[in-house]
Amino acid sequence: MFSCFMKILFADSNHPILHETLLAAGFTCDLYWDKPTEELINLLPQYDGLVIRGRFKLTKEVLSTATNLKCIGRVGAGMENIDVEFANSKNIKCLCVPEGNRDAVGEQAMGMLLMLLNNLKKADAEVRSGIWLRAENRGHEVKGKAVGIIGLGNMGSAFAKKLSGFECKILAYDKYKKGFGNDYVTEATMDELFAQCDILSIHLPLTEETTYVIDKKFIEKCNKPFYFINTARGKCVNTPDLVEALKSGKIKGACLDVLEYENTSFEGITASDRDGYRATQAMQYLIDSDKVILSPHIAGWTHESNYKMSQLIAEKMIAAFH
Repeated sequence: MFSCFMKILFADSNHPILHETLLAAGFTCDLYWDKPTEELINLLPQYDGLVIRGRFKLTKEVLSTATNLKCIGRVGAGMENIDVEFANSKNIKCLCVPEGNRDAVGEQAMGMLLMLLNNLKKADAEVRSGIWLRAENRGHEVKGKAVGIIGLGNMGSAFAKKLSGFECKILAYDKYKKGFGNDYVTEATMDELFAQCDILSIHLPLTEETTYVIDKKFIEKCNKPFYFINTARGKCVNTPDLVEALKSGKIKGACLDVLEYENTSFEGITASDRDGYRATQAMQYLIDSDKVILSPHIAGWTHESNYKMSQLIAEKMIAAFH
């Protein structure tokens, strides 16, 4: 039990295990996720800790007002909505829990890929409409294909593990890791991925370096037409360039759990954020295409991951205050 009670502000709702664990450890928890964003920001100076998902951005300006803040717990994997460098300069610990939803992301990526390769979206809609087409919905197997993974952190590693039973060739590239090859993953260069991949999946954080990393120039470097999976962040992909590649056949199909046009909280999309009419047209193509599988940023959003992430962030926050 803490001799001095620490006050934690909850800006987003999470599994009850989070605040229950903190309460049991002696923290005071204010569950204020129903309050307006402006009010929450004004309340920040009163708190030692903050629990957040994607409600608002913790910019330098916002963090400068949080004079008592010692710890931020982000219930998720990405930290792009937090100015981590500035927070660290103010001795504010920034925590996240990518290990809490990596299995959920790996399973979703696998499920979307199988749905795409086997024409299940199209076939399901046809059968429900009384249309029975077999030859026209003949699918493709994962077995024997070269699957490229860019980013072999928690999410990329989990996807690779799920893939390992499908008897495919798994090639992985990670700019910040070396010597990670194992029984089912082959460490590769980007040139090797460009040369060999039939399927490409990205598992990258959103940074200045990775913003629009998948664009026309990147796609043109790929030797073969390929299937594309994005369960990372929408702004890692230039959507109009992706659509052009889908139209030309250079990208044979896409599984997109995340979209460039999502708002900051991931609670909706605005298809005119970046370049107006062209963006709107690109988004409409994705919606209409049988070659595209879409979901609303739910790859890491299972019941199990909700519990695991909440439990883990509580444990990390307790440790951070010791």
